[in-house]
Amino acid sequence: MSQSIKKFKIICSAAVIVAALGYFVDIYDLLLFSIVRVDSLRAIGYQGRELEVGALLNNIQMTGLMLGGIAWGMLADRRGRLSVLFGSIFLYSVANFCNAFAINFTQYAFCRFFAGLGLAGELGAGITLVAEVLPTELRGYGTMVVATVGVMGAIVGGWVAQTFDWRFAFKIGGMLGFFLLVLRIGVSESAVFSAGLKNKDICRGNFLHLFTSKDRFQRFSLCILSGVPIWFTIGILVTYAPEFAKNCGITEPISTAKAVMACYLGFVFGDFASGFFSQIIKSRIKAVKLFVVVNVVASVAYLFALKGTSAGMLYFACVVVGTTAGYWAVVVTMAAEHFGTNMRATVATSVPNFIRFSLVPMSLSFIGLKKYFGLIGSALIVSLFVSIVAFIAASKLKETYSKDLNYFEKI
Repeated sequence: MSQSIKKFKIICSAAVIVAALGYFVDIYDLLLFSIVRVDSLRAIGYQGRELEVGALLNNIQMTGLMLGGIAWGMLADRRGRLSVLFGSIFLYSVANFCNAFAINFTQYAFCRFFAGLGLAGELGAGITLVAEVLPTELRGYGTMVVATVGVMGAIVGGWVAQTFDWRFAFKIGGMLGFFLLVLRIGVSESAVFSAGLKNKDICRGNFLHLFTSKDRFQRFSLCILSGVPIWFTIGILVTYAPEFAKNCGITEPISTAKAVMACYLGFVFGDFASGFFSQIIKSRIKAVKLFVVVNVVASVAYLFALKGTSAGMLYFACVVVGTTAGYWAVVVTMAAEHFGTNMRATVATSVPNFIRFSLVPMSLSFIGLKKYFGLIGSALIVSLFVSIVAFIAASKLKETYSKDLNYFEKI
């Protein structure tokens, strides 16, 4: 019993708690636009064009995420994990607070881009920090805690959006981030990173070095591709739940906020289950492959089994697809474990944001194919394609469960 308590205290260290709360605010702010998309766009004069304009704004945010993922990751490997963790929180908090005052498309787009830029850094820096400070046999549990607590931010965001005006919801997101910055006291930098600074001959955080070696590029690309179905679920199936419901003949009004809340309720279960499962079977790869398979099955059911049902059944379906897509923490942990200390944060920060950015080509494909195959047909094609690619990608990655992280990439 005393040994279990000791392990619990290690898992719930200050670094894990701050990273988890940071990810909580990160997810709140990241998904808030999807939640308030319809109401906010109607408020600034885009009634009837919520899908097309919303997709454009989402793509702008995702572009900020991709660029930020590169910049924050390089900075984390050069200056430290903590500086990026709190710097990114500050930037996305300011951007989301300012978003509350947007009155036209240009201002809205400006805020979404810089929010995306800031949101890009928190998760990768947090996961890297947790992976490096926890013992090898416990780091999977630590990242599981980060992800499980973090995804609850979407549930809170959904509740706030239903309870308050969309502008006030953005203000709350900004204030939560500012409050979180106060908690940074007591969190120490990773000993693995600090020790590595003594070696002045090591090249750190050069994003371009991911492309100068076939092996590094392959590891990087495969980690990204293995997680793409997660953002198909969030960015298409759930974000456009009202449109899918109408197509399925559901006459009751559908709330995007409730759909996102339902999906992320599933994410809570999924992230806990996938993280715990990967620890029990001692394999990240098998956990990812299992969740990719059950996710595509759930996605197909979501598209075809809801016809003529009710709003309640659609929200339940959002819980199910959210649960099956809840292998986010395992993917990011796996990405961090695949690279040495001098490039670990660069990869762990870039991979989740490239996965998020994959929503841009998926969204463009979905909208383009919709003209020829309809709403359901286009979603099915995109779902099957990204799922097959993800399964193949995960199959080609090496197992990293018990890998010692105290090493450098040879560049």
